[in-house]
Amino acid sequence: MADAKELASLHVRCWKETYSQLLPDGFFSAEHQQQRLSMWQRILTDTNPDFRIALACNQEGSLVGFAFAAACSPDMEERPAGIERQLYSLYLLSDHHGSGAGQQLLDAVLGDQPALLWVAEQNPRAIAFYQRNGFVFDGQTVQDPLAPLITDARMVRLAPRA
Repeated sequence: MADAKELASLHVRCWKETYSQLLPDGFFSAEHQQQRLSMWQRILTDTNPDFRIALACNQEGSLVGFAFAAACSPDMEERPAGIERQLYSLYLLSDHHGSGAGQQLLDAVLGDQPALLWVAEQNPRAIAFYQRNGFVFDGQTVQDPLAPLITDARMVRLAPRA
């Protein structure tokens, strides 16, 4: 299993590749890196049996992607009936897009279970991937005040993919 520092670094690198043009100057500060490190330290040390983490490595054994799913937050408003799991993150370095690693990561943490996720409306590649896996938009959106050019839209999968 990768350590928190390695996961935090990859997480930031993936965001830089995917969203740099949509984020304000200074977004990727030392504080941002520390927040990701703290997040991964909490996740990796938590004994919650609902946590599912999957990693993707290249042929040399270097970490190139990850996925994390868990139970939906209990305070989530308007959660669709029958959905208990959420995909919180799935990131893959752009050099590995189209390799099948993203599909393996998704399958490892969700399988065919009903689930929900949030995706940036400005990320058509991710949207197409999730649509191929049976997810549809349900009309819920949110704006992050720290990233005002990104709109996150909720997608749900109510039944196993066909």
